[in-house]
Amino acid sequence: MNIPSKYNPASTEEKWYQYWMEKGFFHSEPDEREPYTIVIPPPNVTGVLHMGHMLNNTIQDIMVRRERMLGKNALWVPGTDHASIATEARVVAKLREKGIKKSDLSRDEFLKHAWEWRNEHGGIILEQLKKLGASCDWERTKFTMDDDMYESVIDVFIDLFNKGFIYRGKRMVNWDPQAKTAISDEEVIFKEVDSKLYYFRYKIDGQDKWLKIATTRPETILGDTAVCVHPDDERFKDMHGKKALIPLVNRSVPIITDEHVDPEFGTGALKITPAHDENDYEIGKKHKLEIIDIFNDDGTLNKNAQFFVGEDRFKVRDKITKKLDDEGHLVKIEDYVNKVGYSERTDVVIEPKLSLQWFLRMKELAQPALEHVMNNDVKIYPRKFKNTYRYWMENVRDWCISRQLWWGQRIPAYYIEGEDAFVVAKTREEALVMAKEKTGNTGLKDSDLKQDEDVLDTWFSSWLWPISVFDGIRNPDNEDIRYYYPTNDLVTAPEILFFWVARMIIAGYEYLDEKPFKNVYLTGIVRDKMGRKMSKSLGNSPDPLELIKKYGADGVRVGMLLCSPAGGDLLFEESLTKQGRNFSNKIWNAFRLIKTFKVDEYLNQPDASAKIIQWFDAKLNEAIKTLEKQFTQYRLSEALMTLYKLFWDEFASWYLEIIKPSYKKPIDSKTLEATTGFFEKLLKIMHPFIPFITEEIWQLIRDRKNGDSIMVSKMPGASLYDKSLISRFEKTKETVSAVRTIRKEKNIPVKEPLTLLVRGNEENYDNRFGEVLKKLTNLSDIQFVDKKPKGVASFIVKTTEYFIPLGDKVDVEKELEKLSKELNYSKGFLATVMKKLNNEQFIKNAPEKVVQRELTKKSEAEEKIKVFEERIAGLKKTKNE
Repeated sequence: MNIPSKYNPASTEEKWYQYWMEKGFFHSEPDEREPYTIVIPPPNVTGVLHMGHMLNNTIQDIMVRRERMLGKNALWVPGTDHASIATEARVVAKLREKGIKKSDLSRDEFLKHAWEWRNEHGGIILEQLKKLGASCDWERTKFTMDDDMYESVIDVFIDLFNKGFIYRGKRMVNWDPQAKTAISDEEVIFKEVDSKLYYFRYKIDGQDKWLKIATTRPETILGDTAVCVHPDDERFKDMHGKKALIPLVNRSVPIITDEHVDPEFGTGALKITPAHDENDYEIGKKHKLEIIDIFNDDGTLNKNAQFFVGEDRFKVRDKITKKLDDEGHLVKIEDYVNKVGYSERTDVVIEPKLSLQWFLRMKELAQPALEHVMNNDVKIYPRKFKNTYRYWMENVRDWCISRQLWWGQRIPAYYIEGEDAFVVAKTREEALVMAKEKTGNTGLKDSDLKQDEDVLDTWFSSWLWPISVFDGIRNPDNEDIRYYYPTNDLVTAPEILFFWVARMIIAGYEYLDEKPFKNVYLTGIVRDKMGRKMSKSLGNSPDPLELIKKYGADGVRVGMLLCSPAGGDLLFEESLTKQGRNFSNKIWNAFRLIKTFKVDEYLNQPDASAKIIQWFDAKLNEAIKTLEKQFTQYRLSEALMTLYKLFWDEFASWYLEIIKPSYKKPIDSKTLEATTGFFEKLLKIMHPFIPFITEEIWQLIRDRKNGDSIMVSKMPGASLYDKSLISRFEKTKETVSAVRTIRKEKNIPVKEPLTLLVRGNEENYDNRFGEVLKKLTNLSDIQFVDKKPKGVASFIVKTTEYFIPLGDKVDVEKELEKLSKELNYSKGFLATVMKKLNNEQFIKNAPEKVVQRELTKKSEAEEKIKVFEERIAGLKKTKNE
């Protein structure tokens, strides 16, 4: 077999991904096996792969590959989200490049362009996921605007409307002036910004008195319809019931009192603009104030403002401040830090705006979703997010579900010409029948109906995702939904815990009376080494595909998880993907080494090989047991480190060094077979993390037939193992290191055999790894003595004392210095242990196992101190003689 000296990720990855696809290993159909299901958080159809996707999808692929190898019928459903705001913005920008305005097109003409854009660009991110190794069932790929998905959304809207949960009303909404649409509360990102607090004075109507107010938004003064003070604020008692004049527009408005006002803010007097501030709107409703909307949909001022008409709100802020200063109204300006809401989609400052929108009542719908998370029917990892979830759900507000866009599921409401009425129906035909019934007008025609222009919030389709991908809304009793639902695990980001995860749970209980998934695993945010979130705008986010080209998909997968604590943010550095690539190279080189071994069928197995095989078998089973626990706790980074250390430190560094035959010598068949078996098991448990290199080596390590694959082979389980073998070999490792240190310190050649003396009784000494120790340190013999001989170097492992005869090579002064350091360290260690053991709270509250461990440490430290003190005393005596 001609094995290349270097592993080539590029050719390997393409070859095996194609093979997996051709063999249909990713595809799933219901059968008699236990299902394991994950639905992908659908990336935006506008998206390209970024580092957050890399982390999220690496984790999902690890989980689904592992479950597939555990014998489950594993299904990972891929797909994309139509992303109303982002996609429409892209299409509008593309049309603008061609000199076409959206306003010049009909709805159908615009949607034709939108579908063309989607068909051209919409599959990019899914193709990129294949480069990562994602084992999705591509035959089941879904898109939230597919006909069946679209119909499911419309069915749900109609159902919730008929149940009284959906209503239409004029309310204060979050308005995105760039996208020109309302967005939900959850799509508003609040940022702390350095702002200004402006102090102005308003004249009291009919008097030569002035009232000072403070505001962060001078541009909204033109829409003021009241001034409000706290009823108990003594400073303004004489102004109750009077009127103030709004500067520039000279509007006379009432001075009202309300306990909502914070007397400590600004001057204690608050300008009230009901059309452009949520709190002002509530005060306006309570006091029946006039509402004057001064903004156009794009954030410019309209004719109601009377001044600066058609100019942008932020430019007006500076202009009106100067004008008010010129007219004697500006008192002062202070620096001020406040939180400002930004659109999550366009990153522009949100404008509170009164608008006629569609809303979904959430309080009642949310109750089952809250209860089932609180009682752990749906588990959230890390657990700290459970309280966040509870807070959100207990304070849930009605969801604004309409968007002033064309790309998306169009709201199925039809307005009746000449009537202040509408009907909600699935088709125009149904709507016409309902309209005739509602109005009693049998002469109504199709042309008398006008469908609502708005579309539904994108989240109103993705909240149905775990149900609708299996057609569970339209056909709730179909085979797929009965078999695959509820899904097992959802892997997503904490920032969408409420407006995606919580809503999916709500939909699950509303439509199938069942949770949509059993577990929610929330990943951290990918940040650079300075702690900044990775983003295009900062230029601190590497191109994932370039990383894959440079380090291989396996290397990138390992690199992502090396910096990924469970639920914590990741501080990503490219050096970690390099470390991932080096891990692949280490595995490849170990494989090449094994393949160079020439077997001698007649050669007896050396005792050292037999013993180390027993040890590694125990070590492997211990690791498998640890992995099983780590996976149940979603501690995937720790699971990777378990594997990393097992292969690199234990298998490659210790095991292979011990079983490796001498130069140009053959290996016995029993050892080679055991080693090959170990390697196969290691490949299998590593496969979910590094699928490509493990497939490549698995195919080469033994003869395979067409259709074989590691990804559908059986995952090894943990067998019973002898823990004492593991603990004993740890002592052997320490002994090997100590002997090698003495060789180095005394300049003793490696080829020169040494004798190792052990203080104690041979019958009480565990010498299971004696032959291993001899091989690794070139010992001619291991002997037992009852006291310390002269002319030796010494060391202690745990409580056992060892000596190496050196004759005249012993430097008493250096030996005393070394022993004194070891004695001081042991005394310091004992003091730390005693501090714990003398703490009553520790003894009272710590588990018995933990207390016992500390008592063992105390005993071992005391024994070491005794030995060191005896040896120091003996050396001093020798020195004085």
